[in-house]
Amino acid sequence: MLSNLFKTAWRNIRRHKSFTIINVGGLGFGIAVCLVIFVLIRFHTSFDNFHEKKDRIYRLLTEYHHADSKEIFYGSGISQAIPRAIKTSIPGIEEVAPIYHPGDEQFQVVDAEGRILKKFRERKGIFFTTPSFFKIFDFKLIDGDVGTALNGPDKVILSRRVANKYFGDWRNAVGKSIRWNNRDVLKVTGILADIPANTDMQLRIVGALGTGFTADMLKSTEWNGTNANFNCYLLTQPGLSNAQLTANLRALVKKNHSPDNQDSEVAQALKDVHFDGKAGNFSNMSITPQMIRMLWMIAAFILIIACVNFVNLATAQAVNRAKEVGVRKVLGGNRRQLQLQFLTETLVIVILSVTVAIGISSLGIPLIGRIMELPLSAAMLWQFTVAFFIVTLTILVTLVAGFYPSIVLAGFNPVNALKSKIAFKVSKGISLRRWLVVFQFIIAQGLIICTLIIVKQMNYFTSENMGFVKDAIVNVPFPSDSASISKLDYLKQRLHNINGIQQVSLSSNIPAGEQANWTMFTFENAAQHVDFYSIIKMVDEQYQPTYQLQLVAGKNLSASDTVKEFLVNEALIQKLGIADPKNAINKQITLGKFAKGRISGVLKNYHNRSFKDDYAPLLLTTYKPGYELCNIKLSMLNATQALKGIEKVWTEVYPDYAFEYKFLDEQIAGFYKQESQLAGIYKCFAVIAIFLSCLGLYGLASFMAVQRIKEVGIRKVLGASVNGIVYLFSKEFVWMILIGFAIAAPVTWYLMNKWLQGYVYRIRIGWSDFLLAVIIALLIALITIISQLLKVALVNPVKTLRSE
Repeated sequence: MLSNLFKTAWRNIRRHKSFTIINVGGLGFGIAVCLVIFVLIRFHTSFDNFHEKKDRIYRLLTEYHHADSKEIFYGSGISQAIPRAIKTSIPGIEEVAPIYHPGDEQFQVVDAEGRILKKFRERKGIFFTTPSFFKIFDFKLIDGDVGTALNGPDKVILSRRVANKYFGDWRNAVGKSIRWNNRDVLKVTGILADIPANTDMQLRIVGALGTGFTADMLKSTEWNGTNANFNCYLLTQPGLSNAQLTANLRALVKKNHSPDNQDSEVAQALKDVHFDGKAGNFSNMSITPQMIRMLWMIAAFILIIACVNFVNLATAQAVNRAKEVGVRKVLGGNRRQLQLQFLTETLVIVILSVTVAIGISSLGIPLIGRIMELPLSAAMLWQFTVAFFIVTLTILVTLVAGFYPSIVLAGFNPVNALKSKIAFKVSKGISLRRWLVVFQFIIAQGLIICTLIIVKQMNYFTSENMGFVKDAIVNVPFPSDSASISKLDYLKQRLHNINGIQQVSLSSNIPAGEQANWTMFTFENAAQHVDFYSIIKMVDEQYQPTYQLQLVAGKNLSASDTVKEFLVNEALIQKLGIADPKNAINKQITLGKFAKGRISGVLKNYHNRSFKDDYAPLLLTTYKPGYELCNIKLSMLNATQALKGIEKVWTEVYPDYAFEYKFLDEQIAGFYKQESQLAGIYKCFAVIAIFLSCLGLYGLASFMAVQRIKEVGIRKVLGASVNGIVYLFSKEFVWMILIGFAIAAPVTWYLMNKWLQGYVYRIRIGWSDFLLAVIIALLIALITIISQLLKVALVNPVKTLRSE
């Protein structure tokens, strides 16, 4: 019986080739989207699951309190005194691993005499930690002893890839030496096995904490300040809960903090680190739970659109198959057998669609990987969990897509079916098909509207004036050791002589950044710190003119190598309660115990963070040892030659270091990487949704054209024009699209307005976004429909009416 079901199903599928092609294509794309999203979500939800003790690993977060606004936010940076105190003060802690993770570090390969053989700049994947790190996390070595590789200063472990890059072959690396920032010589003591892609700790260089200046981090007794690059992970004993651990941390910090410091520490489970969009992680690849839910919704909606296409076309085909049903019933077939037959046909079509979907997914997964900058490959399809998902999806789609059509087709009265008298039942089906088409276009137009609004917000991010010049500015990091700092004046002089360079400034940071140094300070010799944090940047006197920061009172900083004056912004003086910027001039600010200076000028507020956040209080001051960046304003007429000149001068001044530069506008665009990725995904899925919806329209229009071909002939004989016939038949579809838009518009307005609330600076959703969406949907749909209707409308009525 089973063999007969599949033979009959295959015969019917081959008989209706156009019906099969449309359904296999539509279901194939719908299932492919589900597969791609499943692989993407599975990759994200698998992060750090390979660690054996993952359920007992926690990250420390600092909970920052702003007393004036009652605002609380979290950061991964902690006070350097905390790790040492935790092990001795909090019960239930097995291991503590402090981690210092700098970026943009210089490394040189040196020989036995200290001569530099190669030089490299590493942007990420640099960790300085203690041996306990490898007792917490399951990262393996392929060379060296994990127990002793970091048991003293000046030792370093390299990844296989870095070892191959530095020494040609990782097998030759152990025992060799590299120099960190041309200061500390580190001996290679181990080689890491390949790091799994599903971890935020993409280790490249792991040094011993205690090397060079990091030795001070192990001895620090400072509790009130935090270092954004200094983190800590804990391994707890079984039975210690997150709530209990956090309570113990709060008590420890409160005991050691100064009375005016309300900040605290909390514990975050390892399983939550990858999904933390606020505090972030080492890889900056976090994905929020909201985004995962959004991806599941997109997958479900697009699959539903594909299933709706199948239901519409299957019920539309009911007229053609009515006599087949009648004959089967007359010959003894019962309703259950007929339903099983039609479900088997659906199953075969779904299996064909799954085959097509796997092929599409093999291309789509790497594409989504490039959009989201993730190491995704088609090989991920050949995993057991994906295979199980495919089987489950096949059964689910077969039932969802095939159940209703099987009931409709199997339910025909055999007498009426053989006499072709099933018009009443078909008319009832048409009403359902109309609503299914409306549902398709609710989803498709909703995705189009969302895409337009996200793209518009992204354009706002990149084109809106931030309050400073960001075009044609190059940022070149330079070494921060004392010998290199002493060459800065000479470097600036040489750069000024290059044709095409307009301005040169030195600083610790660019004007706006996701990562910033925050500080507290005292104002006008007050006994206590102010009750808010401020961003602090070390800049020279050329910083303000280079970025064209606007002064609203006072003057620019005077040239100095130490802290003598401050530039502040309007946000800072407003928090101090000063209404007139002129009244802030010459007021004293004190940082720590010794750094004091007067306010020389007040800057007009500029966006010193991304558009996600409001203006933050800002302090700018001169301090030569804090400079790490050269800010160079170029003339676009000579930009290429100027860049070559910069590299030549930089290499002459710092011959032991690798040269690297970044354009400021590219760095600012990087603030919105996740939003840009979201826009890219929405574009892809919106195109697929509208394609599937129009595929359904194409099938329905084709079916309607065939069914009503004689009606068209009669209308033409009675004088109807081609345009009139096309208008008559297409207006039904236009109304369905407009009804879909009327439902989609308020829903998407609510959802996107809620999404935009996450940004302090955002666009306003206007009627033009919705108008453009419905125009796009109508144009694409009408092109699809009219192409079919014209074929019928242009046929000679003599041919269509000849049989009558």
